[in-house]
Amino acid sequence: MEAEGIRLNKFLSEAGICSRREADRLVEAGKVRINGSLAVTGQKVLPGQSVEVKGRVITSAGENKSHKEKPVLLAVHKPKGIVCTTSDKDRAPNIVDMVGYPVRIYPIGRLDKDSEGLILMTNQGDLVNKMMRSGNAHEKEYLVKVNRPVTDDFIRKIKKGVHLSELDVTTRPCFAAKTGEKSFRIVLTQGLNRQIRRMCSELGFDVRLLKRMRIMNIELGDLKPGAYRELSKREYHQMKEALKGSSSLSYKEQKKE
Repeated sequence: MEAEGIRLNKFLSEAGICSRREADRLVEAGKVRINGSLAVTGQKVLPGQSVEVKGRVITSAGENKSHKEKPVLLAVHKPKGIVCTTSDKDRAPNIVDMVGYPVRIYPIGRLDKDSEGLILMTNQGDLVNKMMRSGNAHEKEYLVKVNRPVTDDFIRKIKKGVHLSELDVTTRPCFAAKTGEKSFRIVLTQGLNRQIRRMCSELGFDVRLLKRMRIMNIELGDLKPGAYRELSKREYHQMKEALKGSSSLSYKEQKKE
């Protein structure tokens, strides 16, 4: 650990507890303590200090290599109705409990409660951060079914980019193609909140089914809802190669380097 300390969210991420974003949420919820006192967002952990998450004392992987857990990376088929957060306010089954993996893992990104399909879960905080940074532009492919016939004009507008009035942002140009009378596939390189649903709504369509089929080189395939599998060595190697050069830091954090 650096002599001047390490930011708490980074400490928890590197210890394999959760992503930096989830760490901040746990701190805000009052579930993290440093030396017995409630932690605050942005606080640093100094050498020799004790960190507790929900009453569990955490050992940083950087401090004690013998306690570093074996890397885990799973492909999971999230069913509709399952949430990807572990916040108490969700009041719905969460994906961590659904998978019930013997090692503490957490999802990379999210699929909203009403969506289904592929989500990756891991205990590697740095991998989470690299994949979550929108600036790294990693592909995610979805199958979407809507309430009325998909037109060429609809596909053209989706591909060009749609202005989302609620977020006051225009989506990046993307790939999209019609797959049926009322269905299409879309490949995104950004992850705005409920992006596909908002894009469709802006164009007068309601989403009836939203299913993620691929993340980078990882395919959902024939994985059944609620099931999971470990990534193959080939999949893992291809992903690591694709992530080379990707930053695990936000733009603001990179500016400080």
